Amino acid sequence: MAKFRIGLSRDVADAADKPTFDPAALRVFDEDPRFEWEWFGDGVGEVTSFDISSYDGICLGAPPVRAGCLAAAGARTRIIARFGVGYDHCDVPAMTKSGILLTINPDGVRRAVATGVLGFILALAHRIPTLDRLVRRNAWHDRMQHLGTGLAGRTLGLIGVGNIGRDLFHLARPLDMRHLAHDPFASAAELQPLGVTLEAFDAVIAQADFLVVCCPLNESTRGLIGERVFGLMKPTAFMINAARGAIVDEAALTRALRSRRIAGAAVDVFEQEPTPPDNELLTLDNVILSPHTLAYTDESLRLMAEGAFRAVQDFFNRRRPGKIINTELLATPALEKWFTAT
Repeated sequence: MAKFRIGLSRDVADAADKPTFDPAALRVFDEDPRFEWEWFGDGVGEVTSFDISSYDGICLGAPPVRAGCLAAAGARTRIIARFGVGYDHCDVPAMTKSGILLTINPDGVRRAVATGVLGFILALAHRIPTLDRLVRRNAWHDRMQHLGTGLAGRTLGLIGVGNIGRDLFHLARPLDMRHLAHDPFASAAELQPLGVTLEAFDAVIAQADFLVVCCPLNESTRGLIGERVFGLMKPTAFMINAARGAIVDEAALTRALRSRRIAGAAVDVFEQEPTPPDNELLTLDNVILSPHTLAYTDESLRLMAEGAFRAVQDFFNRRRPGKIINTELLATPALEKWFTAT
């Protein structure tokens, strides 16, 4: 019996080729005799560097997927399942042209990113990094110069209120903050149970004490948070970016932080990753930085792996995977026949 060959991008493995997620997730493939899997790639390069034509399906972490490898994939590769939720590093039109289904896994990262953002909010509000440095410098006498910011009655403002944003608002409810959001695709009725008020973009920017960027990266959001936005923010406000680096103009953010135009920021994503060592953000004391790992917990890695593996298994069982990006492929004769065949 011919097996379905599945390639797992090696960036979700350690140096010894052991999965960074709970290996129990691999039972999806290991306990089904129709599947065999292997690591591919070097864990850092683009998928354009690799030959994926020998795989029926791909489970993809961070490496970008460009048109070059898709053209070489021929007719064999049928599905690429993302471990996470973002797909700005995937050439969706090229995948669609090649007849390759793209799936994402929103539930895998939803809670981890929301709790990570909440951690950023608390760390910024209580000046945790600054207080840590005071203790290490034996500068206890300076502690009253770095008072925290109380959260009750403050405004939590989100740009983009999808799964992660809604979970964040849910988690933040006991803090007694005011909840505002801007999202052209959300409705007031569906957000009302969370106590969220939808407002215009500028209104959210101007009122937020904690401004969180949660929207996807696309051509309409690239560079969305820039000089003008920082000029609208309160000088006491904090900005948090847990979405994609290119949504925020990094040079403008650096100027706003250096000049104390805003009080501080927390950044999990950068315009260039890894960020270069001469990035001025690394020299500032009013920003918290993390290396695009806010979504990575033991729980989320397991959920991401299980979600990607189940999407591939569902596809080859002729069931539609949960979250398909290029849904237009479902109307093609090939996939209509695939999903209706018994």
